[in-house]
Amino acid sequence: MSTKTETHRLQQLDQAHHLHPFTDLQDYSKKGGRIISRAEHIYIYDSDGHKMLDGMSGLWCCNLGYSQQSIKDAIYAQLQVMPFYNNFFKCSNQPAVELAAALVAVTPPQFNHVFFTNSGSEANDTNIRLIQRYYDLLGKPEKKQIISRRNAYHGSTIAAGSLGGMSAMHSQTRGLDYVHHINQPNWFVEGGADTPDEFGIRVARELEAKIDELGQDNVAAFIAEPVQGSGGVIIPPDTYWPEIKRICRERDILLIMDEVICGFGRTGNWFGCETYDLEPDLLTFAKGVTNGYIPLGGVMVGDRIANVLLTHGGEFAHGLTYSGHPVACAAGLETLRILRESNIIETSSQEIAPYFQARLRELADHRIVGEVRGRGMFAAVELVREKGSRERLAPSSEGAVFCRDTANAGGLMVRQTGDAMIMAPPLISSTAEIDILVEKLGQALDQTAAHYNVT
Repeated sequence: MSTKTETHRLQQLDQAHHLHPFTDLQDYSKKGGRIISRAEHIYIYDSDGHKMLDGMSGLWCCNLGYSQQSIKDAIYAQLQVMPFYNNFFKCSNQPAVELAAALVAVTPPQFNHVFFTNSGSEANDTNIRLIQRYYDLLGKPEKKQIISRRNAYHGSTIAAGSLGGMSAMHSQTRGLDYVHHINQPNWFVEGGADTPDEFGIRVARELEAKIDELGQDNVAAFIAEPVQGSGGVIIPPDTYWPEIKRICRERDILLIMDEVICGFGRTGNWFGCETYDLEPDLLTFAKGVTNGYIPLGGVMVGDRIANVLLTHGGEFAHGLTYSGHPVACAAGLETLRILRESNIIETSSQEIAPYFQARLRELADHRIVGEVRGRGMFAAVELVREKGSRERLAPSSEGAVFCRDTANAGGLMVRQTGDAMIMAPPLISSTAEIDILVEKLGQALDQTAAHYNVT
């Protein structure tokens, strides 16, 4: 069977039977998509043999690329010993026990306990259960309200989708009525005439105003990503996080850091909360903990909460069949070992990330680029029709969609969010591979400018 015949067969089956996440299902059933057939190092290949540099690390998760044989070996070895057993009924397993200890060793000092899940969505659901149980045990059952941000992404279950602030998700599903949203710290889109520092203070103080509106005795927590990844790599102004930290401390509000994207080196530290000098009470992780090779997520539970849970009787009525799955935990253990022993986070932070950010900023003068922003190993490039303005290339983000598709066709996998091109290359990328990424993105920008007659 020829390559094209096999691709056609797979695409037909895909369109006929496979419902894809975050996809216009009607459109996909007619047009189909690309079948990714293999991957190595930081490159992916479709079923026609088209090679693309993966500028998204899979989906923000394959930080070490696709060729980490020792993680694959750890998965295989655990399958031979014990492919599965649950952690219910006073049982545990060795990989889960050891991974819990390994995670405590690399997270900030207030974290000494972990609850395992299968994904970031389930971990954020778990956060809701934990904080409600915590306040119930403290005799404060009225503290149920949670504050989040518009355009945040915290997962796609009903609860996690409620915590997030994606308007498309909220318009299609009725969410939780005790989750509320304030504005995001996106200066380029929403900053108006304010300087970044002025905007950072103003939008941070919306948290204080929302607490006053709901009543401090009713508010349990504020949840946020250190950097909003799926929302468009929103880098908060320098004034933003210090003000949020002050408000949470003064108002006795729990701080939940969603580190599903930022964790395990993406911002230049092990975790984004360290990059921004924050002290969260709960920390959500997933994705990079197994390098994306097998599903695993969880919540690091701070001592403030864990001590209450551990010193009060009664069952915590929450759990998942695959919590602490031994094969997933074996993958996590090996991933953490590589991160620790290779010093890849430090190398990336000191060498590759500065090079990546400097090279990308060379695109700031391009005629359709309004802003280049980034931190560590992820970044966004905002597209505009006229420099110095915020006018967009086309309605409904069509310009960024065109640019994304052009980059993909040219051998670069990047994403589009709104009118921004977003990217998060693997931490193991070389400077030469960063050069390839920037060159291919620049070519896509040139073709996009020509398509929309911007000279």
